Amino acid sequence: MQTLTFDSDDMGRTEEFLSRAYARMRIGNGSTGAGRARIERNAIESVSVDELDLDFDMSYSVTPLGRICLCLMHEGTIEDHTVHGVRDSFGPGDVVYFAPPELPYEGRVCGARYNITMLDPALLSQVAAGATGGGAVRLTGHRPHSREAADRLRQTIVHLRDHVLAVPAVAGQPLVASTAAQHLAASVLATFPNSALTEPTGSDRQDAHPAALRRALTHIDDHADQPVTVAEIAEAAHVTVRALQYAFRRHLDTTPLAHLRTVRLSHAHQALLAADPGEGVTVTEIAARWGFHHPGRFAALYRECYGHSPHRTLHGS
Repeated sequence: MQTLTFDSDDMGRTEEFLSRAYARMRIGNGSTGAGRARIERNAIESVSVDELDLDFDMSYSVTPLGRICLCLMHEGTIEDHTVHGVRDSFGPGDVVYFAPPELPYEGRVCGARYNITMLDPALLSQVAAGATGGGAVRLTGHRPHSREAADRLRQTIVHLRDHVLAVPAVAGQPLVASTAAQHLAASVLATFPNSALTEPTGSDRQDAHPAALRRALTHIDDHADQPVTVAEIAEAAHVTVRALQYAFRRHLDTTPLAHLRTVRLSHAHQALLAADPGEGVTVTEIAARWGFHHPGRFAALYRECYGHSPHRTLHGS
């Protein structure tokens, strides 16, 4: 896990920091006076979440980031944000996709406080398949397709910031980091127009046979203690991501990730049975070890499956 903080009223230092933290850029102060920039970042390997507070007006011109960049506005505005000839402005409550990873952009921040969340573009292809089969999944629009979708993505980002990245002991768990990153990617795809093709083709339907499903289930069982993606499970089953998802839906009425979660829940159950609470082992620790970063949700899933709380299992009561 990585963290960084920045606090300065020097424009030269701010430009240098922003160029290091994001991509090479030029900024200009459109306000009278120096202006102060405060930035905090928490990050894991494939995802970073930044909170920025600029109490001045700043123009920016940024080279391609190489990452998917989301912006969640808290206060103030971002005006004349321009990417490849498309211009827009954003205000409080807006959740937007700033720019494709390979394109530069420019605009003006006007005394704003906002969140920047960046993720590796490859994450999208780890949870969905492109319309061209093996092609990379891309976002094709910068505004959410509905207010409800924007609200869900906002909740995902806030949860990631406050309950995963803000707790180093949780973020440091490999399964937690992998699960959180894939959940964010899935939320992004559910929010913005994109090139993912969710319905199986005729070939996918033919490939979604029991033998492929057995290979997928074996791979999940053998790798449940490791960071596993849908794309990796599909590769192990020798089918496309769409065929894999269709096979799970057709034969088991579930999804690959939901089944993986069930397998990990079973491992967590066994760990709770074997643990000695007198040695300081906790439910939260075991849950995080198996990829469950939200104690309340873990407890609800556990109770639904086993009929009682994980705390009761741990203490043998």
